[in-house]
Amino acid sequence: MLEIRDVHAGYGKVRVLFGFSLAARPGEVTCLMGRNGAGKTTLMKCVMGLVRPSGGSIVLDGEDISALPAHEIPKRKVGYVPQGRRLFGELTVAENLQVGLMARGLGEAVRDRVLDIFPPLRARLGQPAETLSGGERQMLATARALCVEPSVLLMDEPTEGLQPSMIAQVQDVVERLRSADVAVVVVEQRIEAALAMADKIAFMESGRNLETADASSFREDRAKLERYLGV
Repeated sequence: MLEIRDVHAGYGKVRVLFGFSLAARPGEVTCLMGRNGAGKTTLMKCVMGLVRPSGGSIVLDGEDISALPAHEIPKRKVGYVPQGRRLFGELTVAENLQVGLMARGLGEAVRDRVLDIFPPLRARLGQPAETLSGGERQMLATARALCVEPSVLLMDEPTEGLQPSMIAQVQDVVERLRSADVAVVVVEQRIEAALAMADKIAFMESGRNLETADASSFREDRAKLERYLGV
């Protein structure tokens, strides 16, 4: 279980998070939604050790990981699919996957299981990541994160720029992870995608959690979604 407790963070003198709290439980998908600039990506970076919280704590299965360096977080079985994919463009598909495997010292058996989820990548193993299509890059970014065999997976706008068939594939992967008791936290801007994936939805504004509720309540009351997300 991942618990984000009253976290404050920012960049230098610029504060972004102001006492944000959230719990992500095994076998549950939490979608984090909010307007641009609300602090969603900063929160993800805090969990991954890329931004150090100035207050509060981040607790994973009872261990406070707030002060751990970034390279230690994947060793705790936390996977991360960053916004924009952030692949190593000049490296091949196989080499990008190897980077994921190295985080926990895992091997070919794990890679094979991951490739079973994304069969198109098997034909691209020797191909540089920068030559892949947008959908294939999203597959690879997700596959690399799965190479740590995560108990917690963070996905920052995984459907961004994808066509409907690829969005459906992202949703299928999320459902597979839910069934495997992985705690999944997804930053999502597409309302329909969020409603299709989520067990819970957390709304973020100005670095704070306005409300976390069952996704079913928002499916029944779309006006609440518009109130939180409308411009």
